[in-house]
Amino acid sequence: MNKVTLPEFPIKGGCQCGKIRYTLKAPPSMLYCCHCTQCQKQSSSAFGQSMRIRLVDIEVAGEMARCARQSASGNTLLYDFCSSCGTRLFHRREAYRTDVNLKPGSLDDTSWLIPAGHIWTGSKQPWVQIPAGDIAYESQPQDYSDLMARWRDMISP
Repeated sequence: MNKVTLPEFPIKGGCQCGKIRYTLKAPPSMLYCCHCTQCQKQSSSAFGQSMRIRLVDIEVAGEMARCARQSASGNTLLYDFCSSCGTRLFHRREAYRTDVNLKPGSLDDTSWLIPAGHIWTGSKQPWVQIPAGDIAYESQPQDYSDLMARWRDMISP
């Protein structure tokens, strides 16, 4: 298992054009990679990353747009993005009231990002190799407790 050295919080990030900036005031509760086809399309890459944070720990400056769509697991997801450049910054299930997933590629410093695991590996690109020992789910996990526990172990000194 890889260990993660967290940066000193608060940390900053934003969209590509710079019209939206945010400050994350506390560490995330987990970080994982999603290999579903929707994340592949959204990221224009082989997978997307999601960093679970509490809404009270994020301050956003700038005007975002929002859209909603059904996820591969059947949940309604809300997507927040820059209305100018289109960079997606956050997404969450409609039912979530206290947490949101930050798209961590939008952080100013991404050098410390190591995922706790992988979801939707059943639709991953064939060339993507999941490291031995990593937590991996073929589809949507029933809950995220194992990923959260692994993340806690990864960030503990």
